[in-house]
Amino acid sequence: MSKAFFMIVCIICISSRLFSMHKNNKNSLFYGYISHFISLYSNIKLILTLKALFSSIFLTIFTPMKETLQHIKESLSPIFSQREINSLIKIIFENLKGYSQVDIIMHSDDELSDYIKNKIDKILSRLLNHEPIQYILGEAYFQGFHLKVTPSTLIPRPETEQLVDIIIRENSRPDLRILDIGTGSGAIAIALARALHFPQVDAIDISSEALIVAKENAKTLKANVNFILKDILNEPAPCEPLYDIIVSNPPYITHTERTHMEPNVLDYEPHSALFVPDSDPLLFYRAIAKYADRALSHGGRLYFEINRNYDKETAELLSNYGFEDISIEKDMYANDRFVSATKTSHV
Repeated sequence: MSKAFFMIVCIICISSRLFSMHKNNKNSLFYGYISHFISLYSNIKLILTLKALFSSIFLTIFTPMKETLQHIKESLSPIFSQREINSLIKIIFENLKGYSQVDIIMHSDDELSDYIKNKIDKILSRLLNHEPIQYILGEAYFQGFHLKVTPSTLIPRPETEQLVDIIIRENSRPDLRILDIGTGSGAIAIALARALHFPQVDAIDISSEALIVAKENAKTLKANVNFILKDILNEPAPCEPLYDIIVSNPPYITHTERTHMEPNVLDYEPHSALFVPDSDPLLFYRAIAKYADRALSHGGRLYFEINRNYDKETAELLSNYGFEDISIEKDMYANDRFVSATKTSHV
């Protein structure tokens, strides 16, 4: 309740009283003044009482956003870095309020309702149990759009966005035939279907639950992708080439490496999309290379996201299957993360 509002109400009351007095009682001007000012005094007391009441209610229901921001930072600081907290704040307020980073700063003195505060408290409680924010909100940001994610799908990473960028950069011709192996939420397949010129995109996964999510994402984002339930480890190679590009971000973390992983990954994300045996870390790369040897057209391209500890081994594997122009690229953290190769002959 601002002072300006109070002043406006007072002016309206005074003007109304004086006009009424002048119109109805011109001959009793003196007594009219006294009577109406007594009445005005009573009204002002009423206004002040109402002002105090509404201010009390207003302060009870609303809390400035900057206080909630401080509450979030203090709550999450025991297990998250400041950089992670700032990122989480951005994600939370974009989801709940549609705010950008600039909006958060500009609206820091705005009030938040109990409804929003309660939702934030529930989110904080789940974050403190190491649950990924993407699963809490049910969505992840990838290549400029929002994807639905569930515990049945791996959360797409920024590194995988880089893989998509590499493919888009190197393949500009139209009508490419593309296969995404281990599609999960459909992130790679949908991004390529939206970015390339009239591609024909197939995407396979062993998980029927993941494919349900992927199909929903494709429908929401109006991406034309053909999703198929298949296990690449047991998929026979085709008799003739079917694709110009095959891409995969398969499971590549060995069980030994589990000890170095964060609880938000280890406790919540699907293990079938993450882990391979210590005895065979290239299990999926071998199966995909064998399949791609027959499925790729002459000059077709194979793209992998890889375990940085097995970059040279992956490149050697592809060489053994007759792939050429083998290239290893680093991710944003300077780790060897991507391998690409060209198919020119069949083994």
